[in-house]
Amino acid sequence: MFSLTPVLIAVVCVLIVWIFKNADRGVERRKGEARAGSEARPWVDADLKDSTDLQQVEEDADEWQESEESVEHIPFSHTRYPEEEMVTRSQEFYELLNKRRSVRFISNEQVPMEVIENVIKTAGTAPSGAHTEPWTFVVVKDPDMKHQIREIIEEEEKINYLKRMGQRWVTDLKKLRTNWIKEYLDTAPVLILIFKQVHGFTANGKKKVHYYNEISVSIACGILLAALQNAGLVTVTTTPLNCGPRLRVLLSRPTNEKLLMLLPVGYPSKEATVPDLKRKPLDQVMVTV
Repeated sequence: MFSLTPVLIAVVCVLIVWIFKNADRGVERRKGEARAGSEARPWVDADLKDSTDLQQVEEDADEWQESEESVEHIPFSHTRYPEEEMVTRSQEFYELLNKRRSVRFISNEQVPMEVIENVIKTAGTAPSGAHTEPWTFVVVKDPDMKHQIREIIEEEEKINYLKRMGQRWVTDLKKLRTNWIKEYLDTAPVLILIFKQVHGFTANGKKKVHYYNEISVSIACGILLAALQNAGLVTVTTTPLNCGPRLRVLLSRPTNEKLLMLLPVGYPSKEATVPDLKRKPLDQVMVTV
């Protein structure tokens, strides 16, 4: 019958200890990688994550509303242009948008509210997951409210620049001459805060899934930028990191809304300047297969 000698017992014990130590090292290594990942991207804001959780929807099915089974389909109305006109229209539209710049020096001159309403209606034509239209555009004109927004953002942005963003990002921004001071939040006649609705509610109070809510709202933001340029207004795209919850409470928005972007909107000030940046040529951004 097989028996364990003292030497064999010692070998087995050493082997067991070695296995456990390597397992511990693996756990520590994975923790270290996770910490390194978070340190490499310290600016990640939880509000900017797409929170469409289909598994959670299935688990809490009683709280969620089933979608409509059918929607009437109608004939599509389309305008087709001659090829020469297509080329002209596409070139003119490119030239218009190629003049768009991020402008941080904005005049306090008032802009027509009808224009703001029209550009937001235009943004609302964006496609969205299952046509859920998961966006809310909050227009702020009140000077006191704008100043409160500025105070919140500058407080958080100072921490972002000094601690959260990391030296690499701060260094990359130096050429743009930007920092945590956001004077345009006071001077711009209009602030547009774009919130993504991570889910909606039906008339009976049940939750409604908003698929790809962040991508959908981001597309709407792109259309909004184009509409503002078309109307002759300027803005600068801002994503106030770690400000979302406080701004949501300040503006009395519900908990299912998360701040995605803030746009100060107006005319450029007379002394406005922009960095002399160049855009990539077509051969660096387009691949034809």
